Amino acid sequence: MIPSDKIDDILGRFDYLEAKMSSGLSGADMVATAQEYAELRPVVEQARSYRALLDDIAAAQDMRDDPEMRALAEEELGTLQAALPEVEARVQRALLPKDAADARPAILEIRAGTGGDEAALFAADLFRMYQRYCEDNGWKVDVVEQAPTELGGYKEIVANITGTNVFARLKFESGVHRVQRVPSTESGGRIHTSAATVAVLPEAQDVDVEIRAEDIRIDTMRASGSGGQHVNTTDSAVRITHIPSGIVVTSSEKSQHTNRAKAMQVLRTRLYDQQRAAVDAERAADRRGQVGSGDRSERIRTYNFPQGRLTDHRINLTLYKLDQVMQGDLTEVIDALTAADEAERLAAMSERA
Repeated sequence: MIPSDKIDDILGRFDYLEAKMSSGLSGADMVATAQEYAELRPVVEQARSYRALLDDIAAAQDMRDDPEMRALAEEELGTLQAALPEVEARVQRALLPKDAADARPAILEIRAGTGGDEAALFAADLFRMYQRYCEDNGWKVDVVEQAPTELGGYKEIVANITGTNVFARLKFESGVHRVQRVPSTESGGRIHTSAATVAVLPEAQDVDVEIRAEDIRIDTMRASGSGGQHVNTTDSAVRITHIPSGIVVTSSEKSQHTNRAKAMQVLRTRLYDQQRAAVDAERAADRRGQVGSGDRSERIRTYNFPQGRLTDHRINLTLYKLDQVMQGDLTEVIDALTAADEAERLAAMSERA
């Protein structure tokens, strides 16, 4: 049972925001109020449905006092009470604290791990998988930095992904991804195991992180790799070193101005991620055991090509549709991870209640 005073607080706050917006706000105050109003609306809809159901149950209970209505009331009461757990669960899910970063764009970083050339090829496969998933969702993928190998893999690739709820959908992808398959470079047909590390970081805004000019060093250098005469003759690549943290970011597109902006955005995002990680660590020591821990040293998933099997070790999910997954069909996996995280947070909320 959800406390009645909690429902009152939610509905009261919503009415207050509605009245405030009608009073003629403008500027930043209007934007902030409208944002809170929009975020609260789905919670209010669930709360009103819950309260209406409780009122109907109370009315049906009162009807039982009338002998002529008792049979009908008992039947209606059974139907209403059967619906109560699901409606109550929807309200509890709506009341779960939202991650403020969920609606943000994200920085995707993929790095080859153990396995040499095969690990780099797997990193490239993972990037294409995410790229196709982004295309299916109408998101834009903009590569910031890449270190390709001669065989078509990536030692490292960093991309900015923009769209609706990007971080919310991709945040559980951070960790070590392991692949088991026969490498194209292997003539003996033996199955090899290699790995790549994925990191998904919520894109930082200017107000999230202050970067002082004296804390960074900016170097320009010649972009490496193929790319035509311009890339080979222009010192367009930018490397930014954040001295206090030791973080180094590079971007090597053709425009030095664009590279500087991209590199600063990635640097800001990595510093913001460090801040979030520190807060999470302080908030709950047991968070490392949860789906959303973001521990990038944890092996989270295995891609077994001979068996066509994908296994996510955090939630014991196994799917025999690896071909579809590698083509970007990640919806079932991401939905399952989101549901598991939600269930864990609901259980934690119930324990605290």
